[in-house]
Amino acid sequence: MKKIILAVVLFLPFLVSCSQNRKAPAVSPQTAVGETETAKVQYLTTSDFRKKIMDYEAHPDEWVFAGSRPAVIDFYTTWCGPCKMMAPVVESLAGKYAGKIDFYKVDIDQESELASVFGISSIPTFLFIPVKGKPSVQMGAMQKEDFEGLIDKIKIK
Repeated sequence: MKKIILAVVLFLPFLVSCSQNRKAPAVSPQTAVGETETAKVQYLTTSDFRKKIMDYEAHPDEWVFAGSRPAVIDFYTTWCGPCKMMAPVVESLAGKYAGKIDFYKVDIDQESELASVFGISSIPTFLFIPVKGKPSVQMGAMQKEDFEGLIDKIKIK
């Protein structure tokens, strides 16, 4: 009996820690807007996406880019290790290409509609959008040099 009680007592903390909710707290649009005033990467809501990138409800069958500069969108989550690893790379490149290419982030936990519309099943996923033409998608973490190579394909010459 003592062994059973000891096993339960030892196993209980493990069970409780594994069942904790790891979902990040919701970020209000006001917080996201405040962060973008100092950051070079802008955080998009579904509404912002439809205004700045593409209104997929108005154009469900074709890509119609609403931006005036090429763009890179990072679909991520706050709990994803590779996403966290890519964040400084994205920030650095946003600074390097400031005024030439727009950089955005979409938290798919907060904006699940966008993840669904674009079939995001792996994170991080990056959408590279030229001003004219169709966007390209890259899934997973990558080296900064590889990321820049993909940017070179969309930037205006």
